[in-house]
Amino acid sequence: MIELSENFWNNKYLNNKTGWDLGEISNPLKEYFNQLEDKSLRILIPGGGNSYEAEYLFNKGFENVFVVDIAKEPLKRIQKRVPNFPKENLIHANFFELESTFDLIIEQTFFCAINPELRAEYAQKAHELLTDKGKLVGLLFDAVLNEDHPPFGGNKNEYEKYFTPYFTGSMEPCYNSSGGRKGMELFVKMIKK
Repeated sequence: MIELSENFWNNKYLNNKTGWDLGEISNPLKEYFNQLEDKSLRILIPGGGNSYEAEYLFNKGFENVFVVDIAKEPLKRIQKRVPNFPKENLIHANFFELESTFDLIIEQTFFCAINPELRAEYAQKAHELLTDKGKLVGLLFDAVLNEDHPPFGGNKNEYEKYFTPYFTGSMEPCYNSSGGRKGMELFVKMIKK
């Protein structure tokens, strides 16, 4: 297993090795965001990368959108692309070391990018970071992918083991995936227990 360090991820961005990056917000998240009405929600996008999701939410008037990434390069890119985005909401840190609380955590390619050995810890940390009745919403790959480098795949049965102790909710095949991801994603909408 390669070391998924800050340098590893910065180099991915600097060398344009970002095949997971759609270049825009994914259809499922866009549709979900369009249903949200409370613009004061504290929203976290972990491992946010170029975070078109944060840009979309910010442009729709959501005031408390936070992106955390272990790599500085994607955070710089967000700041350049969306100069009015609050700089203090672009957090250069390890998700597993965050200590704030949020109403909503958005999952978009982060879970499949971390070492699979950290998946149970991810579920526990998401639970810890959410307010009472907070939600974890987003996409998980439902496919066999790579075993020695990201993105790492998985399936609903595996994921349920991690999330069931901490969340209730749904994990269903995604009907409106973007591009080549059709048939390969689960849309998850889980509420903190």
